[in-house]
Amino acid sequence: MSPVGGPDSSKQALWMVLASFLFATMAVGVKAASNSFGTFELIFYRGLVSVIFMAAMVRARGASLRTPVPMMHFTRSAVGVISLGSWFYAIAHLPLATAMTLNYMSGVWVAAFILGGSLFYGQGPRQGMLMTTVLLGFAGVVMTLRPTIDHDQLFAGVIGLLSGMGAALAYMQVTALGKVGEPEERTVFYFAVGTALIGGAGVAFSELTPWEHVRWQDAAWVVPIGVLASLGQWCMTRAYRKGATLVVASMQYSGIVFACIYSVLLFGDTIAPMGWAGIAVIVTSGVLATVLRERALPDTPAEAH
Repeated sequence: MSPVGGPDSSKQALWMVLASFLFATMAVGVKAASNSFGTFELIFYRGLVSVIFMAAMVRARGASLRTPVPMMHFTRSAVGVISLGSWFYAIAHLPLATAMTLNYMSGVWVAAFILGGSLFYGQGPRQGMLMTTVLLGFAGVVMTLRPTIDHDQLFAGVIGLLSGMGAALAYMQVTALGKVGEPEERTVFYFAVGTALIGGAGVAFSELTPWEHVRWQDAAWVVPIGVLASLGQWCMTRAYRKGATLVVASMQYSGIVFACIYSVLLFGDTIAPMGWAGIAVIVTSGVLATVLRERALPDTPAEAH
């Protein structure tokens, strides 16, 4: 791995920026498609497309889909799908930039989990900086939500916040999978399988939108959502595998910038000055949390959306 700031590190940071752009673009598709499809339908279609895409990628790389740790994949998929569903719901009911920012609170949540463990083992006084980072992140959430969420959107805001917590838990499970030697593409594939299965189960117990009631502009996003998610995960994995972790993880927050641009230009959302300040605070706290997280959990693999 190249030193922080080295040429190879800069190159991999660009892969992370590309991944963030792909995830933000996927979020645009989710927000557009939610005009015709329910959350479970979008989860199912996203998973189905990703299963096909990732299976083809695994086969092309000559790898195997056989895994020695199926229960670890089951747990990771269950938590990941809950987080994904919460994020999709938030995207459908909140300004895009707000939903994206709340989901990217995952880094702060990981720091909060580390802090909780430290307090449990009586190491609280040593974690002053970590506690400051966590409090800073939640202060940013308050600043972001107050000017950008109406009273009738408060529930969606809580769901968006929970999506970030779920992403943090999924991150830690992906870390465990990496430590037992599971390749990233296999982890992403089984997450896609879990997404399709749970999304399909949700559709079975809810109302499926008749295709004659679906606008073609919304249906056109079904396949791109899955492909963009898969490509985003691939770019993110490549960035983390060869780049300096701190540089790459910091570039992940460029996704919020792309989401803000999309939110304003495509959906006509307005973000108050305090909202912009809150987003900046969350990004800052996330970068700081990444630095502290790297000290506590080194050599961790990429997160998956």
